[in-house]
Amino acid sequence: MEDNNSLAREKVGRLIVRLAIPTVLAQLVNLLYNIMDRVYVGRIAGVGSLALAGLGVTFPIIMLVSAFASLMGMGGAPRAAIAMGRGDNNEAEKILGNSTCLLTVTAILLSLIFMPARDKILLLFGASENTLPYASDYIAIYLLGTIFVQLALGLNMFITNQGFGKTSMATVCIGAVLNIVLDPIFIFGFNMGVKGAAAATVISQAVSCAWVVKFLTGKRTIIKIRPKNLRLRRETVLLIVSLGISPFVMQATECLIQLTFNTGMLKYGNDMYVALMSIFFSITQLIWMPVQGLSQGAAPVISYNYGAGNIDRVKRAFAILFISSLVFSLAVIAVLEIFPQLFIGIFTDDKELIELGKNALRLFMAGMSLMGMQSACQQTFLALGEAKTSAFLAAERKLMLLLPLALILPHVAGMGVWGLFLAEPVSDIIAVATTVSMFKYKSRSLFNKKLTGKNRNVET
Repeated sequence: MEDNNSLAREKVGRLIVRLAIPTVLAQLVNLLYNIMDRVYVGRIAGVGSLALAGLGVTFPIIMLVSAFASLMGMGGAPRAAIAMGRGDNNEAEKILGNSTCLLTVTAILLSLIFMPARDKILLLFGASENTLPYASDYIAIYLLGTIFVQLALGLNMFITNQGFGKTSMATVCIGAVLNIVLDPIFIFGFNMGVKGAAAATVISQAVSCAWVVKFLTGKRTIIKIRPKNLRLRRETVLLIVSLGISPFVMQATECLIQLTFNTGMLKYGNDMYVALMSIFFSITQLIWMPVQGLSQGAAPVISYNYGAGNIDRVKRAFAILFISSLVFSLAVIAVLEIFPQLFIGIFTDDKELIELGKNALRLFMAGMSLMGMQSACQQTFLALGEAKTSAFLAAERKLMLLLPLALILPHVAGMGVWGLFLAEPVSDIIAVATTVSMFKYKSRSLFNKKLTGKNRNVET
């Protein structure tokens, strides 16, 4: 059985590989989970491009649901790992219990808020008269499964951060494989169209959720969900939220960015450009998910050893994460720049859409070649409990850079949609420079900090 003591003893490189391989594979499988709806929907006879644009309009709502899962999961899991590193499993279980309660409550509230107003919200998010029916049909069913999405995504992070990488991977794989099997059956076999895609997703997330809860209440887990810890404690909630605000901001602002891009593409272009953005955001996930998998493999090593005061192991883990993330992002973007049509062709066989998007994709993705550095530094801040720093860096890239640029550049020299495409690489390059510089500055004090008592490595 995997054992959290290995986080302190096993050779760092080997340990990260052991933890990262299943998490990277899980993220790749999760990528299939997230894009298969779009792959199949984009090939619905006669309406594929419009249906794909409709799904693209639902992304902001889906991202917001995921953002709340990250708020509780990525806010609570590193805190729990740090507590375990101090030998305080009781505190770790309180954090797990409070995170479970928060995930459940927010899931219910999100469903109640979005369901009755979904059509009005979708129109604000860039839906047109042509794409609204597809968007509304999909999100109506998806929102019924919000609680499954929240618990599956949020609680799985507590499995990863205990060192159970294979179990965490199984959570994702079970849901993803089921979704891949059910999608064509529901979409084409039962002729349900986009409703079938949503139904397949909800059923798959429900199965993943059941798997996660069963594990975290079973015998193998080191820390368990216990009824007594579900009662919210103010100090525990503040610890979770203060650290989780960074990944929440990253994903919540992604919701705002997608909204801005969708409405901009409709304003300066047409429904074809909205469909194109649906594809581009999907390809962005292709880049980010494996990098996130690397970070999730390194995070338990960093958090646990920082809590235990083993700074040399923390430094070694960061170095491995930084180099591997950068090499991956450079390699993937190089392939994309050479063969953009292959990436777009995953989602559509519409030759007009592929031709429209290939040069735009090259520009849109160019800055992401360096994003491995951004991810490694920001995720390490998160693993170290540096809540304020991580939150600032998350807000900087999206709110301070990308959003203003997306609003301004379309008006510069009449660039229109090309101004929107250009906003992404410009913001990426500036964000990378800022993040790496800040990490270089702050790591000197972080890695020389004396860790004592209950307040080790916790920035609130």
